Amino acid sequence: MGWCTGESARWPRIAATFPKIWAIFAPTLMSSRDAEPLVELRNVRKAFGKQMVLDGVDLSIYPGEAIGILGPSGTGKSTILRIISGLILPDSGEVWVAGQQRTAPITEQPNPFPINLVFQQAALFDSLTVGENVGFYLYQHTRLSPAEIEHYVACSLDSVGLPNIAHLMPSELSGGMRKRVSFARAIISTLLEESGGRSLILYDEPTAGLDPIASTVVEDLMRSLKQQQPQASYVVVTHQESTTRRTADRLILLYRGQVCWQGTAAALDETDNIYVRQFLSGRIDGPIQVAT
Repeated sequence: MGWCTGESARWPRIAATFPKIWAIFAPTLMSSRDAEPLVELRNVRKAFGKQMVLDGVDLSIYPGEAIGILGPSGTGKSTILRIISGLILPDSGEVWVAGQQRTAPITEQPNPFPINLVFQQAALFDSLTVGENVGFYLYQHTRLSPAEIEHYVACSLDSVGLPNIAHLMPSELSGGMRKRVSFARAIISTLLEESGGRSLILYDEPTAGLDPIASTVVEDLMRSLKQQQPQASYVVVTHQESTTRRTADRLILLYRGQVCWQGTAAALDETDNIYVRQFLSGRIDGPIQVAT
């Protein structure tokens, strides 16, 4: 992969270089490999016009994983989330979901288990109440009665620490509360579907624009929601260091549409990877070139 490192040898490399870290994280990291991946991207490429956004990305997501995707702006992080969710298809390469190859968008080929995307700006419908926003999927795609939907909405809001606000309008909420409502909307389908506990939430910059305290609340919530469903997984795209360190177990650094580094969150401070060191330090000089 040229100047970027692949993932095929990362576990032996981590074990040899960071034996103490490996001893702590190996049981979790290796046990997940015994299961079938929830999602696999195989040599995925995607361009928009003449701009190559993803250039041969390989990625496997296993049950119970919390993955963080890092990298400069415009390097394909959000595009990966949209491909995983089925909103768009790659130009080439393969996407596999629960052992089934995806050959069409989600509108034509539904996912075999819940995959929900939490947008950066919450993306709530301003003309609907909180309850109507959270229950939107159920109103549109199920035959549940209004009373049943209200029950699931209440359960979902309670899970994110916002009970008794279903009657409010989005304009009455703080930025942090709007984020949490978007989380409630994302998890509500997992309360219904017989998926064997499997689910995947894709967070696109979940703490962007929040103050440090509100960011901590959202980060804790992400972990809490995952603990409620041990087989659930999530992928988070973020630029905030606190979110990187507090929410992700495995990290992936993207640059120019390729994976330049993978490792545990604990390995961030130990690796001598030049891309990681430049990205974390914010230096202008280095292999990561940003247009000025």
